[in-house]
Amino acid sequence: MGADSGTGDNRLGDIEITDPKAMRALAHPVRLAVLERLQRDGPATATQLSPHVGATPSVTSWHLRHLAGFGLVRDAAEGGSDRRERRWEAVARGFRFQMPEDAEGTAAARALGWEMLARAAELAERWATDTEPRLEPAWRRVAKLADTRIVVSADELAAIDDAIEAVLAPYVLRDAADRPRDTRGVRLLRHALPEAAEAAAEDTEA
Repeated sequence: MGADSGTGDNRLGDIEITDPKAMRALAHPVRLAVLERLQRDGPATATQLSPHVGATPSVTSWHLRHLAGFGLVRDAAEGGSDRRERRWEAVARGFRFQMPEDAEGTAAARALGWEMLARAAELAERWATDTEPRLEPAWRRVAKLADTRIVVSADELAAIDDAIEAVLAPYVLRDAADRPRDTRGVRLLRHALPEAAEAAAEDTEA
């Protein structure tokens, strides 16, 4: 097992990935796509997932079993006894990980981070090309692209992230029955990208 249920500072109930082997297991485009689809749409079989993740049903099934070995997916509660129609579900709504200090953990976290950044870039490009042109005016007005630079300490950045999650948590955790009728899915891509020490020194001197 390489993941734990979210606790402590984790306001959104994400699963915490701590094992470098689990990070490396998830640093794969098909596995990330599988997990994302289950988190978004709920339980599904490998056959149902296959058209959306770029793999055959048999390959998708293999990736699902691999994810299950690290505690990221599991058999869905309503799954039947027919193994050919085995239904899977994500263990949590989302996942998170931190950069370990040892060499193995750092390399694994970087591999997962690179894959996540690649997927985020692809998602943003698809949105700009395919989705944004079809949005209604009301939704186009509230769609946001921002690039804001701030000068903060590590503790302040952690506090900002916690404050953002405090705002998001009620929307992430509420039941479907409590949502207004006009809701739709929105992807919030959060990147906190600290600059190198040289840039920090320049800000201090300014």
